[in-house]
Amino acid sequence: MNKAIIAIAGAGLLASACASDPYSSGPNQTVRQGAVGAGLGAVAGAIIGNNVGGGNAATGALIGGSLGGAAGAIRGSNQDRNNQQRYRDSQGRYYYCYDNRQDECYWDNGQRRY
Repeated sequence: MNKAIIAIAGAGLLASACASDPYSSGPNQTVRQGAVGAGLGAVAGAIIGNNVGGGNAATGALIGGSLGGAAGAIRGSNQDRNNQQRYRDSQGRYYYCYDNRQDECYWDNGQRRY
C-alpha cells in the first residue's frame, strides 16, 4: 500500500511542477496555484484515504486533488486579479490590463475592452 501512496504523491507533484499557461507570457497564479493545490490535495487525500474508512488511497487522492485544485485555483485567481494594473477611462469606469499591455484589457465586470 505504501508504494501506491508514493506513486500517487509523485504523480501529483510532477503534475504541479509542469503546470504552465500557454495564453500568458507572465506568471499566471491561477494555473500555478491550482496545480500545486491539486498535487498537495492528492497527496493529503491519499494519506487520509489510506488511513481512514475503507483504506482506499486512490479515492482519497481523487477527492483531495479535486478539492485542492479548486482551492488553489481560487486563491491564484484572486492573486492574479490583485496583480493586474487598474486604470480609469475618461468616463470614470475602471478596467484592468495584464502585464501593462494595453491590448489585453477587461472591464471591471470581466468583458473584454476593445
